[in-house]
This record gives sequence, structure tokens and C-alpha cells, in this order.
Amino acid sequence: MLSNRMQLINKKEIFISCIVPIYNEAELVQLFFNQLQAALYQLTQHFEIIVIDDGSLDATVQNILALPAEFKIKLISFSRNFGKEIALSAGLLHCRGDVAILMDGDFQHPIELLPSFLAKWSEGYDMVYGVRQNRDTEPQVKRHLSRLFYWIMAKITSIHIPNNAGDFRLLDRKVIDSLNTFKERTLFMKGLYAWIGFKKIAVAFTVQKRASGKSSWGFFKLTELALTGITSFSDVPLRVWGFIGFIISLISLVYAIYIVAVTLLYGADLPGFPTLAAAIMFFGGIQLLSIGILGEYIARIFTEVKQRPPYIIAFKSGFEE
Repeated sequence: MLSNRMQLINKKEIFISCIVPIYNEAELVQLFFNQLQAALYQLTQHFEIIVIDDGSLDATVQNILALPAEFKIKLISFSRNFGKEIALSAGLLHCRGDVAILMDGDFQHPIELLPSFLAKWSEGYDMVYGVRQNRDTEPQVKRHLSRLFYWIMAKITSIHIPNNAGDFRLLDRKVIDSLNTFKERTLFMKGLYAWIGFKKIAVAFTVQKRASGKSSWGFFKLTELALTGITSFSDVPLRVWGFIGFIISLISLVYAIYIVAVTLLYGADLPGFPTLAAAIMFFGGIQLLSIGILGEYIARIFTEVKQRPPYIIAFKSGFEE
């Protein structure tokens, strides 16, 4: 197998599918795909660039369609914004390559790293993923919250998600086929990459500054993604609140026995209303919080059982052949 992979690379016969999700990147389209296509021609004569437009509101689609015919671009345009995770899954479902390379279209994922990905693939690795060497360009709060998320995932799940590993990666054909068997509507791709296993290795890279515009990943979208990751791969939050409920019930029982004993020995005592009010508020908050966590799981079950399609394609271009 290793010799076959090396031969495909040496003879430039490997078929590469490059999957690029895009959202409101009209200013970068021409420059990015010029550089990407030039880099791919250095690696192979057989490749396809699958662009998934995630409901862009600017001229992104028009600029892609205006690219010269020699660009090997296949466009999938969603009817609205469905999210990057869904866009990646659509690209994997439509790609035909021996390997798929997932990358962003804003130059933050260095194109010059692609030969290193292929070199690791030729050594027998089925998944090669980029790991950010630093996050100095991000706000400090975001960096701390990111570390907290990975720590929580490591503690409450059985899968290992490498810190600072994103969607920039190379996937072998058998990895692609495995991911395409998943029927989930609510996706957390980083978790799925880890869950499916296979032989994998990290390649360090430095995140580049965005060539234009700003990221669409705000605090609330990142929080939603983190909740998706936790609820998709762990039932520990549900179990934890069952344990907390047991402890509180045990404490309440002990306290009730104490109150009965004191009343029998010394009679009823009227003072204590502030303590009672504080206790009611505390237990009410605990109940609402536990119901909220339960609601997160029920909401995701509700999304799955409706069986709606994960995305709607407005149109395709370049898939005619």
C-alpha cells in the first residue's frame, strides 16, 4: 500500500479533491483559487476543487462563476447558510478523489503545506491534520475558553481531540467513505475525525492573518459548536446531574431528620425564614439548570427525528461530466 501511494505521488497520478467551504469571500476568490490551482498542478494533473458556498450574501458566487474555464472548480451553492460543518460534509459526499484536502478559502490555512500532507499520506497515514502552533492573533478570552473546551472534552468523552487541531487536514479515501456513512443532522466534525479512528498524524503550521474581511465565527456560534460537541459525544452532563440530585436529596434527608429531632426536643422555632427562602431559590436554580441541560439533549433528539435534509442545494456548477 505504501509503495502504491508513493508511486501515485511520484507519477503525479494521485487524484486530489480539495474541499473549500466559503462564506462571503468575494474579494478573495480570484487570488485564492489562482494560488490553490497552481499549487495543485505542482502535485498532480488529476484534481478537483469543490467549493461549497454556504449561502453567501455578497458576490462570492458570481465571482466564482466568472473564473476562467480552465479552473477545475465545482461549485455547490446552498439555498441559505447551513454552517461550516454541514458544508464540509456536503463536500465529502460529492468528492471523487483518492484523498480529500479540507481547507478554508481565506488564506489562514497555508497552501504551501499541501506537499507535507501528501508526504505523510505516502508514509501510510490515513489522516493528516494541521495543528496551529500559536493562537496569538485571537483574543485572550477566546484562547482560554478554547483550552477549557478541549479539557472538558478530554475529561467527559472517550475520544481524543487534539488541541488546536481544526478542519485543515487530508483524508484518505477510506476515511472519506467512513465519514459519508454518518446520517447525523447536527455535526461536530472534529469529534467525528477523532471517533472514526484510523492512522493519523499532526503537522504543525502557523495561522496566517485573513487576507480580507473578518471571521464569521463569533462567541455565540462558537458556544453553540462547543455544546454540539459535548452533547454529541458524551452523556456525562446528564449523569452528573443525576449524581448531584442524589447528593442534594441525601443532604435534604439528613437535614429533615435534624429538624424533626430539634423540634421534638426543643419545640418549634419560628425564626429561619431567610434560610428557607435561600434554600428554595437554590433548589429552584438547580432544577432549572438540570432541566436546561436535559433540554439541550432533547432539542438535538428533536432535530434528528424530524429527518429533514441537512442542507438544500440551490444549484451546482461543474459537475456535468
